[in-house]
Amino acid sequence: MNPRENTRQLHLGSVDVGGGALVSVQSMCNTDTMDASATLAQITGLEEAGCELIRVALPSKAAYPSFEEICKKSPLPVIADIHFKHSHALAAISMGAKAIRINPGNIGDMAKVDEIIEAAKAAKVPIRIGVNAGSLDPYYKEMGGWSLSDKLIASSKAFVRHFESQGFYDIALSAKAHDVLTTIETYERLSEELPEIPLHLGVTEAGTFRQGTVKSSLGIGHLLLKGIGDTFRVSLTADPLEEIRVAWDILAAAGLRRRSPEIVSCPTCGRCKVDLVALASKVDERLQEVKAPISVAVMGCAVNGPGEAKDADIGVACGNGVGSIFVQGTIIKKVKEDEIIDALFKEIDERF
Repeated sequence: MNPRENTRQLHLGSVDVGGGALVSVQSMCNTDTMDASATLAQITGLEEAGCELIRVALPSKAAYPSFEEICKKSPLPVIADIHFKHSHALAAISMGAKAIRINPGNIGDMAKVDEIIEAAKAAKVPIRIGVNAGSLDPYYKEMGGWSLSDKLIASSKAFVRHFESQGFYDIALSAKAHDVLTTIETYERLSEELPEIPLHLGVTEAGTFRQGTVKSSLGIGHLLLKGIGDTFRVSLTADPLEEIRVAWDILAAAGLRRRSPEIVSCPTCGRCKVDLVALASKVDERLQEVKAPISVAVMGCAVNGPGEAKDADIGVACGNGVGSIFVQGTIIKKVKEDEIIDALFKEIDERF
């Protein structure tokens, strides 16, 4: 059985996580939580891009009123991001957060964690236990001779077992590192040793857009292909909208979910007689407005298409100043180079 089908299912508002539910996409607001209007506007934009769960920081008591407004008006289930003060977690639960994320290792002591557990249990609010390499519980951080994966796994298991000993089972777990191989090893072992716990995947502090995309695609993609992971966030030092776009590209490439078009384009060579880079970029940009999960090919010459791109739903194979529009490998018309984009999208609009 696929590992993610074995995990317990959690209910975060309208979104199910675990138990064979669709792998869900998360992001986190980078607006000031005290600015409810800006935060809600960002959440709305992220929802339109495909975000399904949103994490919002609750850093201070002063942010309580705006956080409560965000929870009430958000089109997405809000996960409260809590660090250090257990009182913020208690407040988030009372103010309508659909889940909370805490790192028990930085809350203070387990008595305070137990208060959070009891409040979440009473409100039926799931908790994500977030164990990060950069903020490990000191007890595990100082373990000599242990690999980072060993420390992350031991800490994760200890927290999960403690929560379960308190009769609380609505748990998701993340154990992130910025190193891809450590992340993969940690999640593979957690999936084996805690097979019932839904896992939130991510390569933390992955970096700026290019490097973060590569690291996240490798780490998250590897795990998803093995059936590991119930929800995930692509962490980028970039606009959160980019996190959502990359996340859906990962899901589509893994054959799990698709909500937008896939572009298939060749890398160009000496046979190419058009500015394929510019052409493909313009097609990719206009495809952002298309919601159909279709495959669109942009090929530089007759060698690579429509023959090699015959599996695409629609596409263009370029020649010397012309483009052949084809549908599932069959050429339907030829147009001048400066007419390619409009002709291609006219066919997309009419057919899909």
